[in-house]
Order: sequence, then C-alpha cells, then structure tokens
Amino acid sequence: MKVLIVGSGGREHAIAYCTAKSKRVDKIYCTPGNAGIAEYAECAPIGAMEFDKIVAFAKEKEIDLVIVGMDDPLVGGLVDELEAAGIRTFGPRKNAAILEGSKAFSKDLMKKYHIPTAGYENFTDPDKALAYLETAKFPIVLKADGLALGKGVLICTTLEEAKEGVRTIMLDKKFGDAGNEMVIEEFMTGREVSVLSFVDGSTIKTMTSAQDHKRAGDGDTGLNTGGMGTFSPSPFYTKEVEEFCCKYIYQATVDAMKAEGRPFKGVIFFGLMLTEEGPKVLEYNARFGDPEAQVVLPRMKNDIIEVVEACIDGTLDKVDLQFEDNAAVCVVLASEGYPVSYEKGLPIRGLEEFEKHEGYYCFHAGTRFDGEQIVTNGGRVLGVTAKGRDLKEARANAYAAAEWVEFDNKYMRHDIGKAIDEA
Repeated sequence: MKVLIVGSGGREHAIAYCTAKSKRVDKIYCTPGNAGIAEYAECAPIGAMEFDKIVAFAKEKEIDLVIVGMDDPLVGGLVDELEAAGIRTFGPRKNAAILEGSKAFSKDLMKKYHIPTAGYENFTDPDKALAYLETAKFPIVLKADGLALGKGVLICTTLEEAKEGVRTIMLDKKFGDAGNEMVIEEFMTGREVSVLSFVDGSTIKTMTSAQDHKRAGDGDTGLNTGGMGTFSPSPFYTKEVEEFCCKYIYQATVDAMKAEGRPFKGVIFFGLMLTEEGPKVLEYNARFGDPEAQVVLPRMKNDIIEVVEACIDGTLDKVDLQFEDNAAVCVVLASEGYPVSYEKGLPIRGLEEFEKHEGYYCFHAGTRFDGEQIVTNGGRVLGVTAKGRDLKEARANAYAAAEWVEFDNKYMRHDIGKAIDEA
C-alpha cells in the first residue's frame, strides 16, 4: 500500500512513524514534510493548501490512502477534493471539519444537543460585543471564530482588557478572517484534559488521555503557543470522569454531527475542562492534537492503518483499540522568541542519540535540510518524547533526552508535567 501524509509538523512525524510500522504499507510520501519525516517518507515540496497539486500528486503516485494531518486543509475541504478524484482519504469532509473551523458552530451545536460547555454568546458586530462586555462577569474568554493556529483565544481579567481584545480580534484583525465572528464565553476553572478519538461517522473509540501546556513560559506564563509540551495519560482523567464523558459528551457529539447531516469520519480531539460542576467541553479539534499525538500515538498498540481504514469503512465497532500500560512525556524544544519572532536556519546537533535508545523519540516540528545538515525552520523545532513505567519516570527521561539536542537559541519550558506531582 502507498500512503500519502499531508502536513509538516511533529504530529505528521508521529503519524509517519506509526505508518512506517504497519506491515500493510510499502511506501510513504509526505507533502510537504520536514527533515524528520524524510526518514520514513519521500517528501514533496507541495504546500498543504495546494489542493490541485496534492490531488495530481496522489494520482501520479497511485496513492492508495491519504491521511490529512493539518487543520487548515481539512477545514478547507481537501478530503472532499481527494474523494471526488476517487482517492481514499482519512479525515473529516469540509462540512464536518467545521466542528473545529467555526467555534460559533461548535458552541451552537453543544447548546442544541445539551453537551456540557461554558456559557457563551456569538458576535459579528464589534459594537454589540463591547456592549455585552459592560455587564459581563470577569475573567472572561474571547475566541476568534475561525482557525488561528491555537493562538486566537484571549483570557481577559478586566473590562479594559476585554475591550482591547475585541479591538485586537474584530477590528485590527490580528488573526485575520478568523476574527470576523467572535465567541465570548464564561471563564471556566479546573484541570484541562485532552482526549483524542477515532470516529467512523457513528462509532467513537477514545484514545488514551493527555494534557497540553499552551503558554510559552514556566508556570503557565507568557503568550499562548501551539503547545510547549504534553504528557499522557492524565492522572486527573479518572474512571468516573471517563464514564461521564462517554455518556454526555463523546457519543453525543458524534450523534449530533450525524443528526445535522455532517457525519464525522476521522479524529475528534476533545479539549475538556474538569470543573466543579463536572467535565465540560473547552474546544473541539477535527484532527490529532499537536503535540498530543506525540505522546498518544507511540503508546498505541494497534496498526494505525487498520484503525484508519475502519474509520473510513464504518467498521470501527469491530476494532479493539489498545494502548500500552505506561506513560509518555513530550518536551517541545523551541527557538527563543517563539511565538512572536525567532531566527531560522540554525544547525541542530545530537539527533543521532535517539537511534541508540529505545522508548525515546524526537519528532520534528520545524526543521529542514540545508545541504547535509538539519537546521531549524520554525518556532517549535522538535518534540522530544520519552516513555516510562509511570509519568514521573517518563518526565525524567524526556528532560534527560532534551539535553541530547543542541542548537543556538534553544528554549524549552522546565515544568512540563509538573502537575503530575500534585496528582
């Protein structure tokens, strides 16, 4: 089987790693890929939003299966384009990817089908949003409606901050067209947990839990990023929490999308907040999380291709999804200055160390080849992941492995998984 993976980050590297382990796969391609993915796949310099070129490439290479990793092409309808060309594809169609593509849609869906979430209001008129804030309770959360690389969420503690946030999102358009509509929702407190799931339109099978760290600095300080590290499983995702979510959130979401004429096939990422009133949905994503995939996929026992095909064929109910009884922690190595401004093209040293140790992984997020050497090519550069018998061991292993790698301006948080000590 020939498989094409669409994307260029650590998530796609983790997908490529799992795909390469499948006995059913003979050849892997990736568009556009990166220096790490190139270990498993033949990379082609085609952007993830160049739909016509991706379809033509898939036809030319006689691809049997396409796995779309990134949010933008999913929301933009790449799956529809590939399927229209007769190419078997894993991921939600455009009308289902709206679950992530529009926060206003997802909030309205949850309200209509009584899925637990924070109270909210949607706004397309900035003046009405400002008027609403005059009577709001603080802190409060402002969310750009569309995709904003995980950065379109502002937590405001005062009215002045919130007014400035409306200007930033809706008037200054800091997040582009994502800010044409805005969600204002109540601020929830509690532990955050991420749960990824495979979905075939009707059946949902959840993966092991994880927890991301979005802020750039230690102690959850600084700007929101695409994610600075993660751990799996979450000690706060108890059996009781899981049972509640299965009953009121997971299947309810799949059923709601089906009832709306938007059957979802692919991966639904549930961002949960464990509040005092019970678990509530913080956000949906329509694909594997990044960097959550880097700690979840290495622990999956199943052949990823068999699970993916079951989702496409509507036979997921026949799959026994299993994960290793251990833990994993991922520490993101970023370039100093991320997520605002940072230098690229810096040589990376020490990557060969990972070939010598089992249970250690270095997933490339922003790298490229510069002649014979691998150099930095993004704000998030690498995701150093390590397994352990438990979370504390995995955390110690991940931080030890993070020291194997060097590049100028290397930056990382030093408290990924620190919440483990409080569990």
